[in-house]
Amino acid sequence: MPGMTQDDRLPRDAQSILELAARSMFDLFANASEGMMLVDRNARVVWINDQYRRFLPALGFEREEDFVGHQVSSVVQNTQMHQVLATGKPILIDLLSNKAGTFVVSRIPLRDEAGEVIGVLGIVLFDHPETTLQPLITKFARLEQDLNDARRELANQRRTKYTFASFVGSSPGALEVKRQARRAALSASPVLLLGETGTGKELLAHAIHAASPRAGRPFVSVNMAAVPDTLLEAEFFGVAPGAFTGADKKGRDGKFKLADGGTLFLDELGDMPPSVQVKLLRALQEGEIEPLGSNKIVRFDVRVVAATSRDLQQMVRDGDFREDLYYRLNVLPIRVPPLRERRGDIHLLIEALCEDIAARGGGPQLELTADAQALLAAQVWRGNIRELRNVLEQLALRSDTHHIEAAQVGAVLAEAGLTLMEPMAVSSSAPALPEPGSAFRPLPEQIAELERRAIREALARTDGNRAAAARLLGISRASLYDRLQAML
Repeated sequence: MPGMTQDDRLPRDAQSILELAARSMFDLFANASEGMMLVDRNARVVWINDQYRRFLPALGFEREEDFVGHQVSSVVQNTQMHQVLATGKPILIDLLSNKAGTFVVSRIPLRDEAGEVIGVLGIVLFDHPETTLQPLITKFARLEQDLNDARRELANQRRTKYTFASFVGSSPGALEVKRQARRAALSASPVLLLGETGTGKELLAHAIHAASPRAGRPFVSVNMAAVPDTLLEAEFFGVAPGAFTGADKKGRDGKFKLADGGTLFLDELGDMPPSVQVKLLRALQEGEIEPLGSNKIVRFDVRVVAATSRDLQQMVRDGDFREDLYYRLNVLPIRVPPLRERRGDIHLLIEALCEDIAARGGGPQLELTADAQALLAAQVWRGNIRELRNVLEQLALRSDTHHIEAAQVGAVLAEAGLTLMEPMAVSSSAPALPEPGSAFRPLPEQIAELERRAIREALARTDGNRAAAARLLGISRASLYDRLQAML
């Protein structure tokens, strides 16, 4: 064109232009950057330039040979070189933080003539980004802090709350439960906790996880009775992004995904609807799930602990619970005894519960007299430990003093509508201790006499209603009938 000069040194074909640009950019980066590193296709550091060598002491290396020739992930913290090698895609601008500081870096894949990635060139663009890229650094620091806070909060939420020390009791029943649970903790097989409501099944589930090899991983619980039937499937398996109208565009992880590597606790198992039982069985058998609205299979690794207060065997016979799922979960069954079968633990539970109530409420700890504790120990406790705690909390709120008498306990029990069971006291009409040298009845005879006396008192309190008397005694009607037959 008129008025313009022509420089014959500039190439005219695209390939030569690209080669010239690449050479010029490399020279620019080499001279203007704060450091350069080259890794091969095996992610080993094969070269660093003079500028990069000044970072070695801060990274913990005195000699270049301690750095070059080693895997890049072992010498540079938080590196993304592996990602570039795997994808072949460059990372043009990124922030890298490690022991040497925070840097703005670029990572460029290098290809051979066939187009195969043979290495990655890492370039440190700025070594003081806090002055050159302050807005970006501030945003990065804030996002990183938010992420760390979210991770800590999630870890706290998924952490177990109880250990075996939290299961209070020294009675034979309590000791046997803890023995079985400790053995179950060492296994990866499913555990099925059976027992009435309020006996401590959830506490034991936490303790089993805390004593297992998975203790450092999440503990995730699902209460079947608390989640609507229509939402249980999404609760278990998650939802793919935009799976249905109104669904979260980011999707939602299910409990199996959240518990991956840890323990999934299925509480109130007997309340699970049949439609979900089928899908749960398949997930447990295959070790994989398919989120709602997704065609992708997601693998998981969880240890299942289930609990129920219902008679699963009867539900299987009635067709309300799948037999194959029952056998899948009933591998290590543990029966948690009700409180009436471990009355010897009640005084320990009272002390532990009163201490916890005081710690939560900030008030003084309740002190119950021996008569007050004996009255509590005599009750049936159909709600077990949960019901006992409720009574103690009422005492703490209603009493003007932390010193609790039996009369105050009796008043709270009566207002709660409970059938009051009086503690068996030694009266003047009770047999006196034998004098030295006199005949002494064997222990089985004394136990039989005590049992007969308890049965007669229960029948008297219920006006001869044997079913009600059996409930008061904490035994089945069949057991009561057998004992009455033996008394004839």
